[in-house]
Amino acid sequence: MDEFSESLRLTVQLLVSLEPELVEIVSLSLSVSVSATVLAALIGLPLGAAVAVLRFPGRSALTALLNASMGLPPVVVGLAVYLLLSRAGPLGELGLLFTPQAMVIAQCLLITPLIAALARQTLADLDENCREQLQVLDTRPLNMVGALLWDGRFSLITAVLAGFGRAIAEVGAVIIVGGNISGVTRVMTSTIALETSKGNLALALALGLILVTITLSINLLVTGVQNVATRRYA
Repeated sequence: MDEFSESLRLTVQLLVSLEPELVEIVSLSLSVSVSATVLAALIGLPLGAAVAVLRFPGRSALTALLNASMGLPPVVVGLAVYLLLSRAGPLGELGLLFTPQAMVIAQCLLITPLIAALARQTLADLDENCREQLQVLDTRPLNMVGALLWDGRFSLITAVLAGFGRAIAEVGAVIIVGGNISGVTRVMTSTIALETSKGNLALALALGLILVTITLSINLLVTGVQNVATRRYA
């Protein structure tokens, strides 16, 4: 009990004093996850919109693949990126393994299918209501994709936030490709896992509280955006 109380005291001290190590870890976590989410959104949103709107051979198979990829195990994604970036891999000469850039790549690959699948479902529902109107206006397929992306922008924000939520909470892939190197690739999830195993509960608890706060904030944002979208399309 005394050990637990001491850990709580140290946790509060870390949070109140904004310990430089704590700030560095949180800053890197946000930087990596935001970068990965932006890249994933730039790829996933147009991809999801194209699959929702365009008609092409293999569309059903691609839809099934996107839906299945939503549940990709992070450790498998991490292993794939590790093999690509290792010295023996095809991209080994870039020297990206055990860097923040490698973690961005891993998280991007992990959440792009999630964002694309959610965008596809959202825009497919919207397309059913708008397709006839767009066809009357003789809108070209690619222009239809752009029009639906703009019209469904509020709903699509939830897909992007969902991707960010998965990225910031992911641990398996970032440990494999980042290595949790102090001052270089230490992020919240990997640090929580490793510091807990070492018995450093104060740092783990402080980071855990921050991570939970971020996760709850994302959920509140998703709810708020969904309410705005509901009023927008009502």
